[in-house]
Amino acid sequence: MLPFDGRMKLIVQIPCLNEEETLPETLASIPRTIPGVDVVEVLVIDDGSSDRTSEVARQHGADHIVRFTRRKGLAAGFMAGLDAALRLGADVIVNTDADNQYPAAEIPRLVAPILAGQADMVVGDRGVGEVGHFSWTKRRLQWLGTWVVRKVSGAPVVDATSGFRALTRDCALRINIVSEFTYTLESIIQAGKKKLAIAHLPIEARETRPSRLFSSTWDYVKRSAATILRIYAMYEPLKVFLILGLTLLAAGGGLGLRYAWFWWQGDVRGHLQSALASAVLLIFGVMTLQWGILADVVAANRKLLEDLLYRVRKMELGRPEDRRG
Repeated sequence: MLPFDGRMKLIVQIPCLNEEETLPETLASIPRTIPGVDVVEVLVIDDGSSDRTSEVARQHGADHIVRFTRRKGLAAGFMAGLDAALRLGADVIVNTDADNQYPAAEIPRLVAPILAGQADMVVGDRGVGEVGHFSWTKRRLQWLGTWVVRKVSGAPVVDATSGFRALTRDCALRINIVSEFTYTLESIIQAGKKKLAIAHLPIEARETRPSRLFSSTWDYVKRSAATILRIYAMYEPLKVFLILGLTLLAAGGGLGLRYAWFWWQGDVRGHLQSALASAVLLIFGVMTLQWGILADVVAANRKLLEDLLYRVRKMELGRPEDRRG
């Protein structure tokens, strides 16, 4: 059981991959005194770096280090950081990047809505549509990702891909990322689905070196698109299968009517392909609708499992207020 002395603890977690050059500046910029917070600690998550990231983190004041022996990805690093921060007794968790992209001086403003009891999650809004060092493709994908998250989550999201965010302890307990590419989109969707209060803070992001999350713009497009489609299908399966099923039924019905017209005219020679294609599309359309119903049932079971996992994590962490929740 973790001790709880009534003091407000904030932990800043920093996922890292080969960041020995930029990490010292990032660590030095993190404020150690924040109004309303008694203890500020820094947690570095080393995602299997091949350089001296962990050693540099120790030398420059990181309080805690979680190190993977091999690379697991940003989403896994984010979740490992949340789990470690919760076990360390964090009341508020701030996530930021190791390349100093996000202004650490804004952390007090970032956590202010949480300390005031007005938000469960606060996201730094970079104003992605106007960020000059983003490419046109990246700005459009950022906008698309935010639009999908807004539709799925029902939350007024303005910058869903921002990694500069603060979470309450209870919010962190409820987050369980399954996507492997990134945590940003799915974490907000989960917060929105669980009716958690999400706030936004306008910030100015610095231009940094090219991202290590993807190797090229095309790789970013493919992986982002796949993540967006997967998340949408995961959280809105009935809508996805309903749209696909009705599309197949409409196409099959259209071809069936075409064949019926020629049959009415007494000329079916050369049009049997329409009849066969119509039958196949109608069958697949009905099957797709059935899959949609099954997927919706699975989604309902997912919600029950997430609630069960939330309760188990609260009991495992052992904080008195968690056990009462």
